[in-house]
Order: sequence, then C-alpha cells, then structure tokens
Amino acid sequence: MIIKKLSLYNFKNHSEKRFEFSPQINCFVGNNGVGKTNILDALHYLSVGKSFLGNTDLNNIRHEEDFFTIDAEIVNEDSEDVIKISQPKEAKKIIKKNDKSYDRLADHIGYLPSVMISPYDSNLISDSGESRRKFLDSMISQTDSEYLFDLIQYQKAIQQRNALLKYFAKNRIWDKDSLEIYDDPITRTGTKIFIKRRDFVEKLNPIVQSFYQIISGGMEHVSVIYESHLLENSFEDLLRESVERDRMLTYTSKGIHKDDLRFEMDSVLIKKVGSQGQQKSFLISLKLAQMSLVKELTKKTPILLLDDIFDKLDDTRVSQLIELVNQENFGQIFITDTHRERTESVVKKINEESIIFEL
Repeated sequence: MIIKKLSLYNFKNHSEKRFEFSPQINCFVGNNGVGKTNILDALHYLSVGKSFLGNTDLNNIRHEEDFFTIDAEIVNEDSEDVIKISQPKEAKKIIKKNDKSYDRLADHIGYLPSVMISPYDSNLISDSGESRRKFLDSMISQTDSEYLFDLIQYQKAIQQRNALLKYFAKNRIWDKDSLEIYDDPITRTGTKIFIKRRDFVEKLNPIVQSFYQIISGGMEHVSVIYESHLLENSFEDLLRESVERDRMLTYTSKGIHKDDLRFEMDSVLIKKVGSQGQQKSFLISLKLAQMSLVKELTKKTPILLLDDIFDKLDDTRVSQLIELVNQENFGQIFITDTHRERTESVVKKINEESIIFEL
C-alpha cells in the first residue's frame, strides 16, 4: 500500500497543505511547533480513523474553523483509491472510500495498516495495563475485521452490567437473574477476544525477540507475555465466582477488560531492570514485530510513521533502524526531524528516492 498524495484542510495547525509522496522514504523537517507530527497524525487517521495522540476529533479542527478534511490517493497492487475523512463541528465524522461512506468504522480498519514509532511509546512500559490493551487491540484490529466489532459489543455489555450493579447498590436491591442476562453476550464475545489476543501474542513474541537481538546486539533475553484471567478459568466460571465481589464493588471485576501485556527482560519487568537504551530498543523491536506480523497476516505492507526518532536514538541506531526496515521490505516510511542536514545524510545513503519536505 502506497500513499501517493495527501491533502489537508483545517487540520490542527495546517490551513491547507498538499503533498506528493515517494513510495520509499518521506521526511518532514522543520522547527518544533510547525506541525510535523500533525502530518503523521493525519496519516494515522487514514489508517485507523482517529488521532494517535488521543485527541478528540473536534479538537483537531483548526482554531475558529468549522471542519477539517483529510484526502488521500492510495495505490495498491490492483487499484487506486481515494480516502476522504471529514469532521464538521456540528455533525459526526464521515469516512469515505471512493465517495462511498462506510457504514461503520470497523469496516475501514485494516484497509491501510500502519505502525507508529514515537516518543509516546515509552508510555507502553510505564503506564497502566489500559494503554497496553489499547495497543494490543489496535494491532489485532488491523488484521481481523471482526475483532473490533466483537470488542465494541463486549464493552457495551460490560458497561450495561456495571450500570445495573450500580443501580442495585444505589437502590439497595438485588436481582441476580437480571444481572445474568449479560452473561451470554459477555462470555461469547469475551472468549473470542481472549483466543485472538492469546494467539496473536504467541506469534508476536518470537518476532520481538529476533528484532531485539538485531537492534541491540545484547545478551539479555526479552519477552512479551499475555496476562488474562481466562488463562486459568472459563468466562462462565469467572462471572459466577466473582458475582458477590462485583456486587460489593459495583463493577465487573474479572474479564478480558483486565488483560495486560507483561514486558520482561531476563524474566523481570523491563521497566525495573532495563536501561533507557534497552527500553528504547525493546519498544522499537515491538513495533517492528507488529509490522512484520501485520504484513504476514494481512498480505499488506503497513506504512511506517517515525516521529522524532532522532531525539530518542543516536544517528547510528537511526541509520540501522531505517536500513533494517528497508531490508525487510516494510514499505513506505514517513519521518519527522528538526534538522534537515542530519535527516538528509541518513536517508540519502539508504534510499535515493527519498523526499524531504521542509515546513
């Protein structure tokens, strides 16, 4: 998949911008605050329909404007498509492919797979399990069209069950039969999600380990381990055994909404024993493994978005990273940096077809 052209209107700090891209490496250079990361965010929108920074859609409309649009021409093996995303202030977001609107966002996810490597990745190590669950869900959603739909249904059922638990507590009543109405949708969708998460991490882990050895050259051993209540119990048993605890807490305490990924180095949490350099190498290995697995499962080559990568790695490691990505035939790459000369000296050595856009 290749993004041939991109047009932005009223997106964040860009009133109007147009780009025609190289199929290989594209770099956006300029001082801090000129909107380099915002362009990568627009590319991320094309992939998954939302900001990678976690901003709401309305917050991405340029100040004092009424809408934003993102247009792109995308080339794949057998066709050229036009993707258009528009967000008016007073209406819901619309995503169109060749002028036809999607019925649901989940139908678009996976069309243009992408992987982002950014300074915010360190949150995957330091934050709570929620950020790692979102990361895992994002990876699988790009490879499985039904996964996101199951996830939405599961979350809706959990929210309804939690609301009922709170209603019981507030009104000092208890109706176990009413609560059990949610057991079937929760166990049915939750078990499907669990199986897909478990199988995905099982495939991901050895690829992470392989890339880590290449990037770090270190002797330490890293692992990505899937943690879930369902590894030892069926969902039916979990709900039945925790019902009194849930009644007391007024929320559903067990289930795949509590899953986590455990990042280890030599059998210890990497955030406890890994140096800054080791953690950076691990995160890049994780993202490259994501690219490799998404490519294998979808038969599509993801685009790679490298945000401010020089700030986190020395020039030599950046060169190794970009060269490695090129060797792996990972496809189109987009890079941001503050120094044109530094970027040019690295990417031109690797690929003469690279284009540098100065902002």
